[in-house]
Amino acid sequence: MVTKQQRQRQLAREKFERQQERRGTAQARRRRRNQVIAAVAAVVVVAGGGAWLAVAAGDDDDKKTTNASNTPSTQPSAPQSPAPEPKPKTCAAPAPGEPTKEQFPTEPAMSIDTNAAYTMTLKTTCGEVKVALEAKKAPHTVNSFAFLAGKKFFDHTKCHRLTTGGLAVLQCGDPTGTGTGGPGYKFVDENLGTAGPDGSAAYPAGTVAMANSGPGTNGSQFFLVTADSKLPPNYTPFGKVTAGMDVLAKIAAAGTEDGGSDGAPRENVVLDSVTVAK
Repeated sequence: MVTKQQRQRQLAREKFERQQERRGTAQARRRRRNQVIAAVAAVVVVAGGGAWLAVAAGDDDDKKTTNASNTPSTQPSAPQSPAPEPKPKTCAAPAPGEPTKEQFPTEPAMSIDTNAAYTMTLKTTCGEVKVALEAKKAPHTVNSFAFLAGKKFFDHTKCHRLTTGGLAVLQCGDPTGTGTGGPGYKFVDENLGTAGPDGSAAYPAGTVAMANSGPGTNGSQFFLVTADSKLPPNYTPFGKVTAGMDVLAKIAAAGTEDGGSDGAPRENVVLDSVTVAK
């Protein structure tokens, strides 16, 4: 005959086993959700500035399982392997100077020759990157960059965001370094591609495109694609890296400051100067 004490021990053991099973299920779902978040991350800027948006679906079952997994375990945790040592930082110290606080009320008047070739040179703390600008396909964008570069608007600004999971880009162009800054004006989208069956378009490695918060909200923030990526065709491509992909690869390889797939770059990536030449 099973005693009352034995029955209580059996019920406790069964309860513990159910908790362990729910905990394992919750962990697996969190891993899948994080993978989805990394894969569908999209470049977005908030009114007049910039941020990133990542959306993932959830359900009530996830929430219930997560709550169940918060029950303390009666067994000791398995020893964790030590995290790998981060690579040493190799980028140079920024040149002396501070980002400008100047703002401009309206988009600059068109002053570029749309039939001419323009090159943008980014002299960064991690090395030099050259970009061939597409004046004919994106005249408003190239004109804005020529104007802002002439005003030294980008000088001493920090590239504030790096993503390496699913979407591989380095985002720059915000004088505040927070993802919320801009030049004070907005301008139209240009040179947008066509969405494929999955709703996305190809942004090949080396593409330079605008970040925005919706149609016609381009400012000064832009991103450089460090590896072939897909995004909705909502972000104006206006140039192609012609030299310095090794610089971008080094920045991407160093990862983010917190070791995640989306965040501030671990390397201190500062644009010491930005120039646009015809």
